Amino acid sequence: MTSPIFAFFDPTYFLVIIGLLISMAASGYVNSTFKKYDRYRAQSGITGTDAAQYILQQSGITNVTVQPTKGNLTDNYNGSNKTLNLSEATYQSSSVAAIGVAAHECGHAVQDATNYFPMRLRTAIVPIANFGSTLSLPIIIIGVIFGMNQTLIHIGILLFSLALLFQLVTLPVEFNASHRALKILSGGGLLTASEVPMVRKVLSAAAMTYVAAALATFLQLLRLILLFGGNRDDN
Repeated sequence: MTSPIFAFFDPTYFLVIIGLLISMAASGYVNSTFKKYDRYRAQSGITGTDAAQYILQQSGITNVTVQPTKGNLTDNYNGSNKTLNLSEATYQSSSVAAIGVAAHECGHAVQDATNYFPMRLRTAIVPIANFGSTLSLPIIIIGVIFGMNQTLIHIGILLFSLALLFQLVTLPVEFNASHRALKILSGGGLLTASEVPMVRKVLSAAAMTYVAAALATFLQLLRLILLFGGNRDDN
């Protein structure tokens, strides 16, 4: 039997490297796309904050507060305290990119208000996925130490797969939020017909980061299965 120590130097580690490269490429793409369209000022002159407040009002959402948050592209919607947090690059910016990002986060607020099922499912999965991500590798390592104990190893792999489940459930949530944002921006007169395609490119680039994250997690899971999933306890 191959020593467990050498398993960590298995060529399948390249799957992890590929996942990292994909994630880095997606992150670089969304940043470059945002910077490109951040140079275009919306003809309406509205800011990301203005757009967010307008969309929330038009959607009949009155219990969500729009507020600034530190960082670049750290925009998020927090359903627990009903806050829509816009980053420094979005909050007071009147760029087409900033308005698109703000509208996307409003899409999450609308999902929350309408009890969008995939969003509810993702919220429910979060603690389970965090639990699985935290314990999966320690359990696998313990299984390896105890003579390639397949029961522990399989439990560890199953727990890690919960992280992939979370990533997969996240995809429809993010794509739907972008779809809602584009629909509202297109029909609300906030952007011109020539500006909407720019926003679509920004949101499509952002969506690719979630696809990349799911793919990277899948490659890590595949590596664990290749390394440990097919082993058998010879004792």
